[in-house]
Amino acid sequence: MASITKDPRDGRWLARWRDPQHRQRKKSFGRKVDAERFLAALLAEMNRGNYLDPAAGKVTVGEFSKVWVVGLSHLKESTAERYRGIVRNHVVPKWGSTRLSSVAPSDVAAWIGELTQGGASPSTVRQVHRVFSLIMDLALRDGRIGRNPAVGVRLPRAVRGEPRFLSPPELTALVRASGPGALAICVLAFTGIRFGELTALRVVRVDLARRRLHIAESASEIGGRLVWSTTKNHQTRSVPVPPGLIPMLEEAVAGKEPGDLVFMSPHGGPLRLGNWRTRVFDPACAAAGIVGLTPHDLRHTAASLAIAAGANVKAVQRMLGHSSAAMTLDVYAGLFGDDLDSVAALLDAHVPQMRHSGEITAVPGGRNDAA
Repeated sequence: MASITKDPRDGRWLARWRDPQHRQRKKSFGRKVDAERFLAALLAEMNRGNYLDPAAGKVTVGEFSKVWVVGLSHLKESTAERYRGIVRNHVVPKWGSTRLSSVAPSDVAAWIGELTQGGASPSTVRQVHRVFSLIMDLALRDGRIGRNPAVGVRLPRAVRGEPRFLSPPELTALVRASGPGALAICVLAFTGIRFGELTALRVVRVDLARRRLHIAESASEIGGRLVWSTTKNHQTRSVPVPPGLIPMLEEAVAGKEPGDLVFMSPHGGPLRLGNWRTRVFDPACAAAGIVGLTPHDLRHTAASLAIAAGANVKAVQRMLGHSSAAMTLDVYAGLFGDDLDSVAALLDAHVPQMRHSGEITAVPGGRNDAA
């Protein structure tokens, strides 16, 4: 099954063995002892079922990344394009010519430090590390490396910034300054749907009688083209619409076919975020004296208005389409009132009754016990 022989051509020692597929393999060494150690270790790993073809790890990270990128078809196109960009801009420039088997955890840790010191934000560093780790994980499952060198590397902590939201007077000023774009801004600010969901909203999904928008589709601009897909969490949801917006929505859908888009550009095509910002949103912000606002902040505004109106965390979660209530609390915890004092007050009402019934006793060794 395995042997060590001396090559008569150059005097080097050849370790020969058959892999689990019974293919003949060999590796050359300058010293016999090195060949013996290598072969002993290899056979031990083979007996444990952990055989790695020494040649498999010679593939470069750049070459293997191409294989990994081809397998991204199961992801949403926007996510896949972001991953491709990370491979193109970060992974290949650093690791493109490095063999898979040559990447050590210390190398990855040093790279993470370089990215951080170079000014990359913690969230960017974490995304880059995730993509690299996914590539190396596939190499591990392929039997090209014995472990994923990206696992266990310490990453910078990503600190979530405080959400920006408009007060009712600010929102009023923005709507008044937005002209024909007022309805789109109102829908974003009062329902909390994402801009891509607004772009993809069709007449058939506007339920005027029940005052609901059925969100089932999204559109995002990738590489200069619009890509239509499911929502971010691949789940449909029903979003309430304030009664005051119903007459304006009724006018917006009048005369349209069920499959038509509710919101269109002046030229009749779908809304594109960049064009809409230049044409409607940014001029309205300037006219209203609002600085540094983004369209996504209208989603935060919707959450803040709902919470101020008394909506609980589950209601806000369903409205925004978050995957869990925990995620909603992570983002908007500061907007929910601190009810700890009121909880303590409610609990305190039971304390005197328990004391009178003798159910609460003094702590042994305390003053009451001594008395």
